[in-house]
Amino acid sequence: MNSPETQVHHLDGIRILDLFAGPGGLDVAAHFLGFKSIGIEWDRNACETRYAAGLPTIHADVSVMRESRFDEIPKSVDVLAGGPPCQTFSVAGNGAGRRALDEVKEFIHRLVDGEDEAKIDDDLHTLGKDPRTALVLEPLRWLLKAIETEGRDPYKVIVLEQVPAVLPLWEVYATLLRGGEGRLNGVKYEAECWELKTEQFGVPQTRRRAVLVARRPGHGAIEPLEATHLPFDLHRGKRNASQADLFPTDSAIPGAKQRWISMAEALDAASRLKGSPVDVSRLRTGGKTKFFVVSNYGSGGDPKNRGQRLSSEPAFTVTGKISRNKVYKTIEEYEAAKSGRFTIPESGVLQTFPHNFPWSGKDQAQQVGNAVPPRLGMHVLSRALRGDTPSDDELAASTTWPPVSPTTTDELRVIGCGDQSPCPPDSHKITRAHRRSAP
Repeated sequence: MNSPETQVHHLDGIRILDLFAGPGGLDVAAHFLGFKSIGIEWDRNACETRYAAGLPTIHADVSVMRESRFDEIPKSVDVLAGGPPCQTFSVAGNGAGRRALDEVKEFIHRLVDGEDEAKIDDDLHTLGKDPRTALVLEPLRWLLKAIETEGRDPYKVIVLEQVPAVLPLWEVYATLLRGGEGRLNGVKYEAECWELKTEQFGVPQTRRRAVLVARRPGHGAIEPLEATHLPFDLHRGKRNASQADLFPTDSAIPGAKQRWISMAEALDAASRLKGSPVDVSRLRTGGKTKFFVVSNYGSGGDPKNRGQRLSSEPAFTVTGKISRNKVYKTIEEYEAAKSGRFTIPESGVLQTFPHNFPWSGKDQAQQVGNAVPPRLGMHVLSRALRGDTPSDDELAASTTWPPVSPTTTDELRVIGCGDQSPCPPDSHKITRAHRRSAP
């Protein structure tokens, strides 16, 4: 497997195109599985993280790339992947996407049926009064573009993920991909979609994702992903922070799958790795990492009703607001309102990024929260591309990121931004991130 250090010199071997790539959750997963990828990302800060990590990147708007720069995508790409922005579909967002689900389903059919795209674009501008809702159609538009472009082959594999509210749209995608009608020009796929719980795949947080996997016929049916861990009971009895069982030690069920991974287990393991920026000594009591977290979000519609998680449990869903979650070591700290925060490396570990992943640029908490958990990505990509599950060695290796030199970072920035003229408008007005040296 090539390291990110050598990928910049071998762009012709790239197989995976990651739309809406963010800081690289799917790209990190692909790397540890031995596949090369390139991501399209419009946010300059996320691009700085990707350059620092050695991940090939095009700093651009996904729609602009499709419309006017499609020929810049390496022809070796045969896998289309991505997670369109979820804010309008997420329960934490404004809900415009959820309210417009039936309209979006109609747009999917209109695209495949061959209706004039200029008319579709005009209608999309008014969809839910939030243009981000329309981005869930971009993967389909990229597939149609590949089918209709001379010298390009249809993607062999498609992997998409989003919040659970989008599952009905993935089901429409799957039905159309199986049929191959209209603008699909007879190109058919085996296609399946599921709702997955991240803690069942070794991610130390509770997070649900809607996943679509499609691939050209000839490789057998797409089997469901095999969960490696037990689900976490979100409806366990409410606990008061002052209860005597504040820090239970185990909830394993004999003879079943592995128990979910807790925050303490994940952070402790990361802190023991060589050169780790994760230091949980501030959260230790009697030699054990013990703390509890109060969510930034209210539950039951009451913003004052903040949920709590113990260190012996998985984290809440890691969002861009994770830096606002309050971390308390003791009941006394809680009563005195003296809280701490998760650091960016710690937040990344809860997302299953390598402990030493080189987060760069501004808005790093938002970058962490927007990303696909790489460990979940490894399970999804492994099933889609190889028909199996990640090996123990691959999963073990995914805790540490290889060093990337400043030279490679600069070369990738040139590939991604060039003279900056093709980049999104005004995106280079932010302060350029401080250059990192290789560890």
